[in-house]
Amino acid sequence: MNAARTGPVQSGRDRSEPGRDPGKVGRVSDPNRSEPMERRYRVVIAKPGLDGHDRGAKVIARALRDAGFEVIYTGLHQTPEQVAETALQEDADAVGLSVLSGAHLTLFPKVVALLREKGICDVLVFGGGIIPEADVAALRDAGVAALFTPGAPLSEITGWLEHALDTR
Repeated sequence: MNAARTGPVQSGRDRSEPGRDPGKVGRVSDPNRSEPMERRYRVVIAKPGLDGHDRGAKVIARALRDAGFEVIYTGLHQTPEQVAETALQEDADAVGLSVLSGAHLTLFPKVVALLREKGICDVLVFGGGIIPEADVAALRDAGVAALFTPGAPLSEITGWLEHALDTR
């Protein structure tokens, strides 16, 4: 899976940006899509493991919030058990995982397995970080719905998540 790459993210987004309709639940991420999100989805954004770099996770959390999602950010150094428990307690529709340390092949499948053990199999899991192309198939087989690497356009991530949750 190739993720698109682009330049750095700008801060201080203008809420009157094109494509945003304040009367709708979410911002229309895809200019060809005119209908709003089915409902306001709850998304847990988590940094499992010992990775201490959370700027990307915070950028994603803000982009999702600006697109109309309700976002719960867990903070740094979460165990897979803490992430799964947060998803359960917050009645999350999706969990976004961010790992830059190289532990994605261990942490992502563990979170998916724990969600299944807790009986919340309908939670959509997606991930991001430094993920080699060679690892993508194993993560998808483990139940990770999508992976985004550094530089993926925020509109691609928010649009994908909105569509994936609307159509599940």
